Amino acid sequence: MRFLTPWTALGAAAVAVPLLLLLYFLKLKRREQIVSSTLLWQRAVQDLQVNAPFQRLRKNILLFLQLLMLAALLFGLAGPILSLTGGGARRHVILIDRSASMSATDVKPSRLAEAKRQARIYVESLRSEAFFRLRGDRDETMLIAFDSRAKVMCNFTSDKQQLFSAIDRIEGGDGGSALGEAIMVAQAFSLAPDDQPANESSQERAKLILFSDGRIRDADRLMVDAANLTFHCIGESGENIGVTAMQARRSYENPDDVEVFSTVANYGPEPVTTDVQLSVNESVRAVKSVSIPAGGWDRGEPGKVAVHFSLSSQDSGVLAVSQMRRDVLASDDTAWSILEPAKKLNVLLVTEGNTVLELALKACPLAGLDIMTPSEFDANSVSNFSLQDLYDVIVLDGCQPARMPRSRYMVFGRPPKNIDVSVIGELQGQVVVDWRPKHAVLKYVSLTNLFAQKCYGLDLPRDAEILAEFNESPALTLVRRDGSVFLLAPFDILNSNWPFEPSFVLFCYNAVSFLGMQVGQNQEANLLVGEPISIDGLGADQSVLVDGPVFSGREIKASPNGSVRFPATDRAGIYGVRSEGTDSRLFAVNLLDSSESNIAPRRALVFSGQEVTAEEGAFSLANVPLWPVLVGIVLFLACLEWFVYSRKMRI
Repeated sequence: MRFLTPWTALGAAAVAVPLLLLLYFLKLKRREQIVSSTLLWQRAVQDLQVNAPFQRLRKNILLFLQLLMLAALLFGLAGPILSLTGGGARRHVILIDRSASMSATDVKPSRLAEAKRQARIYVESLRSEAFFRLRGDRDETMLIAFDSRAKVMCNFTSDKQQLFSAIDRIEGGDGGSALGEAIMVAQAFSLAPDDQPANESSQERAKLILFSDGRIRDADRLMVDAANLTFHCIGESGENIGVTAMQARRSYENPDDVEVFSTVANYGPEPVTTDVQLSVNESVRAVKSVSIPAGGWDRGEPGKVAVHFSLSSQDSGVLAVSQMRRDVLASDDTAWSILEPAKKLNVLLVTEGNTVLELALKACPLAGLDIMTPSEFDANSVSNFSLQDLYDVIVLDGCQPARMPRSRYMVFGRPPKNIDVSVIGELQGQVVVDWRPKHAVLKYVSLTNLFAQKCYGLDLPRDAEILAEFNESPALTLVRRDGSVFLLAPFDILNSNWPFEPSFVLFCYNAVSFLGMQVGQNQEANLLVGEPISIDGLGADQSVLVDGPVFSGREIKASPNGSVRFPATDRAGIYGVRSEGTDSRLFAVNLLDSSESNIAPRRALVFSGQEVTAEEGAFSLANVPLWPVLVGIVLFLACLEWFVYSRKMRI
């Protein structure tokens, strides 16, 4: 047993007990009266004995009961806590899963709310810092919330109110669930020497307390001592229907035609029928009824069905595909896509003459292709000719213009000046050894056979994005500077075998399309939860406001080179970035994560071959406050004192 506020109780006792006793020592001042007999006043005569100020205190049942009541009140004021846990003091790390599946409402009001409730009970059960305690043991606790990333909500402390406040601040997200970063953070803080309490072993590992539904994707790759981790599983049902894939694209031949492809998955044990709705700017355009086969926790894969929509639209807008059957997880019921307006790009080719590159660009679906010599380009730049307004993409072939207006550039040969890219020499006989096939520029592009007889070796800035690599130097690089975007290919295509490869024309098409998206200012407009919103082409230090699904008007400033990066996309929905006098630039952030849509709770986790089974039974309080019992005792004694007083006053 320990006491939270003993000195408060002692101070109150020092005042209250003497006052109570003093009431029984007060000298009575009585008025003398002549009566015929004192037979009926024997008790009054006995009371006269109290008038002697130093006479011995008489036995009095009322005084005894009142002292008992006062003692119980003072004992309760001391804050007694009965601890049902044994052993020495320990350090604890509470890990609370805040991923998308924890928003499921099969446990009311939600899995996350239940996890927070159980975490509060666990904190209440720990031995905390007390003003006075019979033993010197106290537990220290750290709180970490995690989804795909970990966030330290509270460092090691024995202050329960601080821990309660940190638990209340945890908010749900729509990201995936990965425990690795949270474990690394917990271990790093546990070993920090400044965090070790006095007179306690700094070598003892902190005990890990995990509150999750078990949908942790990296558990099998983690090295965790199973004996040092306690797992509390939250969740009851695995039935859920979600949109797990969506893509919208305009037709290559007719940009007015839009094709929308989506996948709807059923994680329940029974087949279901549901309506799938397509809307554009919140206006319903089509509804289809689909039957989805069974899936769920007793099968390795969910039941899936592909849903396809076609529509015609020249304008931009927000496409939304929604499954209309109500279930316990709302964040995967809708997927969004930002539809760019139907537009063909205008491209300018700056070259002394390159028929191969000219033909490759003409094979792309462009609104127009103009050709200038380097001298003509310099003349137009000097005369402030608005190249940015006329051309969506500028292709530089083996030239370095004296002046570079803000635009989107595809550069072949030596990189332009003043973009923080240096040439460190010329390299011979280079072949591509690696590339990023999932990037939009290299989608469906194979660089297996690409050979360059001669190329420039580049020294790149830290923020450059390498898309492909030669054996000694970058082969394709993205650099963003001063509101311009540069796609660099540091070799002459006529000194390579690329024009003879089918991938060259496809690369030109992808590159022009990707760079053209930058001018629409909704570049990379379709994102997954956790991917940052990036915007280029703003003014230096320009302020913009970001609106999201659960917030509005969050102000951020552009970097000196006119770029904005907003990483807080942890909720699925539509985000808007706006500045004064301009319309919002829209971004769609989707869950589209089948592992999070599969909400079936896992009662056992396997960490590198070690199985950790969830604790069974209800989570109960281990530290019991005794003040409610003491209040009950006081009420009982008060009733007893009133009963005794009433009996004594009868004549």
